[in-house]
Order: sequence, then C-alpha cells, then structure tokens
Amino acid sequence: MPQTLEFITVDTAKNPTSAVIWLHGLGADCHDFEGLVPQLGLSNKAVRFVFPNAPIRPVTVNGGMKMRAWYDILEMSLDRKVDMDNIRESAEQIDEILDELAAQGIPNENVVIAGFSQGGVIAYQVALYGKKRLAGVMALSTYLADATTVPSANESANGETPFLMHHGSFDPVVAPELALRAKTQLEELGYLLEYNTYQMPHSVCPEQVTDIAAWLQARFV
Repeated sequence: MPQTLEFITVDTAKNPTSAVIWLHGLGADCHDFEGLVPQLGLSNKAVRFVFPNAPIRPVTVNGGMKMRAWYDILEMSLDRKVDMDNIRESAEQIDEILDELAAQGIPNENVVIAGFSQGGVIAYQVALYGKKRLAGVMALSTYLADATTVPSANESANGETPFLMHHGSFDPVVAPELALRAKTQLEELGYLLEYNTYQMPHSVCPEQVTDIAAWLQARFV
C-alpha cells in the first residue's frame, strides 16, 4: 500500500456536501491553489477543497533533485517518458482520499478532481482508469501520460462525467500540442469535454479563474 498523503482542507461553508480535490504541479505544494478558493464564488455552496501534498522524490530531468512530485519524469521530449508506476501509485493515494471523503458523507459523485500540470496527469489517471464516478474533472495545463491505454467512454466509470480542459497558448513546459492531442483522443473515445485556451504560459490567469468558477457552480447544484 502506498503511504497516506498529507493534505489541507478549506471549506466554503459548514457541513460540506461536495468536494474538490486539487492537485498541484511539479515542485509546488498543497498551498499552491489554496488562495484561489475565495475567488471561485462558492460561498453559497458547501464545498470542501482538499489540497494534497505530493510525495518528495528525486526527479530525473531535474538532475535527480528531490522535490514534491507525483511521478518521476525521465525525459522532457514532446512524447515525454514518465514513471507509470509512480503515476499509478499516486492515483491510488488520491483514491484513498476519495474513500475518506465518502466516509465523511461526501459521496464520490459529488467530488470534482482537479489537477495542474503533473497534478492533471494524476487527475486523468484517477478518472479514466478508476472505478469511482466523479462529479467532474479539471485538467489544467496537462497531458495524457499514456495515451495508448485510455479506455473508451463506455468502458469507464467516468464516461458521462464532464471534463474541463484548459491550456495556455504560450506554455513552454507542456506544449499546447499535447493538450490538443488529449482533447482529440478523448473526444474520439466518447468523453464529454469543454476545451479552452488562454493567452498565458504555464500558469493560471484571471479569465480562466472566472471560467473555472462558472464551471464548478454548474457541477454543484
């Protein structure tokens, strides 16, 4: 069994009935997106935001330096080489958080999983390969780690779950081409998705936050 992740939570109101699990990118931590919560206009909904910390591990493309990472990146080519065992283990750790939320009275179908960059890879892994149906998936500035094994929508627990895909047009870290590839493939496999690009690098911009807020409002009725 993988180690249990540490995380922080932010509730928008008492007795939350829905949740967002938001996964940070490489080298960041659980506080990376914490400050966005007040900007999402969800004070009228009872939502628990869960921000986990990725494990600390050496990252090959960064000279073996140890940092918070959901998985090791072995090559930074366009078709980057990554450690799929790390990815599957991280997905199991997020699955544990889903179980913990369910035990708190927040069912899986009321949970959105969101991820930025590396975190988005794990969000895809949990949603596409897991057995728990979710309220939605936010894939921000990210890519599919193994596009050859993605199941079709009718074979996935989240075949009818809405996906929100965002990417920066000037992203120098995760090439926009990778996001477009993921969009095309998921559409061909029958998934329901909304795809938006923004005039930004590998980051988050105010216009995007407004769009995320509206999308989350629609998930939590």
